[in-house]
Amino acid sequence: MVGGGIKLGLVGLGTVGSGVVQLLDQHQEAFTHKIGGPLRLIHVASRSIATKSHAPLPGVRLSSDPWAVVNDPDVDVMIELIGGIDPARPLVLEAMAQGKAVVTANKALLAVHADAIFSAAEAHGVRLGFEASVAGGIPIIRTLREGFAADRNKALFGIVNGTCNYILSTMSERGADFASVLQQAQELGLAEVDPSMDVDGIDAAQKLTLLVMLAFGVRVPVDAVYTEGIRQLDQIDMLFAREFGYVIKLLAIAKDEAGMLEVRVHPTMIPQHSLLASVNGAYNAVFVRGEALGSSLQFGQGAGGLPTATAVLADVVDIARTYPVYNGEAGLKQAPLGCAWADLQPAVIRPIKDLASEYYLRFMVVDRPGVLTQVSGILGEREIGIASMIQRGRSEGDNTVPLVMRTHVACERRLKEAMALVDQLSVVQGQSVFVRIEESLG
Repeated sequence: MVGGGIKLGLVGLGTVGSGVVQLLDQHQEAFTHKIGGPLRLIHVASRSIATKSHAPLPGVRLSSDPWAVVNDPDVDVMIELIGGIDPARPLVLEAMAQGKAVVTANKALLAVHADAIFSAAEAHGVRLGFEASVAGGIPIIRTLREGFAADRNKALFGIVNGTCNYILSTMSERGADFASVLQQAQELGLAEVDPSMDVDGIDAAQKLTLLVMLAFGVRVPVDAVYTEGIRQLDQIDMLFAREFGYVIKLLAIAKDEAGMLEVRVHPTMIPQHSLLASVNGAYNAVFVRGEALGSSLQFGQGAGGLPTATAVLADVVDIARTYPVYNGEAGLKQAPLGCAWADLQPAVIRPIKDLASEYYLRFMVVDRPGVLTQVSGILGEREIGIASMIQRGRSEGDNTVPLVMRTHVACERRLKEAMALVDQLSVVQGQSVFVRIEESLG
């Protein structure tokens, strides 16, 4: 804090970066009160510095090269908001090697290169803040690492991708199809031109790896997370879900089941009365069940410039409060994940084929006698019991109708075997759809 406060370097001046600049300007007096000295933004790097107009940054060094911030000897804390793997990875590693604290919102970097990033922070004795990497402005990282540190977590369910939640909520509310709602989300800036990271579940899977490390104290590589997106869902699935008393959400799920961890991301039917069912639009929420605490829900805006910027600066404030301590030779022994990286053992993960769950099934079938007997016969041969069923009459000029079922608890391996056989029947049109059901959400 020598020389007039904690000195910040910012790499990336997009939506979140601009939000950070705005909040630093508006709340400087409050920051000074909270940490005992000012937060000074002294250096900003952005590739668009020379081509786009930005908010005035008086007294701030401006660069188009992010390495200028990393190598600036006056910078105490580097804020990385460029996203992606490269050049973010070498920038972050070098900043830590130089003794700089790092704050980042980069969930992809942390999930894919967890070993390198978290190990480097510990090796160099520097602080690493990443609250903004999951669920925007919701303080779920700090809650899991500190607030729930005395409990043993048994299950976690997260709506952690605002794009998918907006799409599914809109499909349900308006009866619209996936393609049209996706286009609308793109026009509103809620979805990228290439939406694959969001709608294919990859973004949620990356965030889940971080949540699992904090909630369960084990390592889970991204490629070990079973991941399924929302492209296969249709508006009629939303309508049938409602008839069964459910809504469909893309959930990030982690469960401790008899010493094995279920780690999965996929569309899920949840009861309409559950807490997560009311989380709509681009909002995020994380539901945690602990042995001692029971159920807890964190809810708020999961994206956006200012909400995410609040999470970034919350990390900066936390670092600044301890800065005179951790910057000494002894360092502050505070691991980013709440325990040493070496102490996190690889998770024992239950394969998705061994999952036991209830299921929603939808088949598009030719409307003729005997179809139900054929479909139910295949399911029965694989010990998949039907709990309830809906069959609609056909519309004029259309020979196909939806055959919809809700199953009792069944083995996923047998369910997929049965679905493949049903899809081979001549009376079934196109690929059938199944959605897992989670009842245990308070």
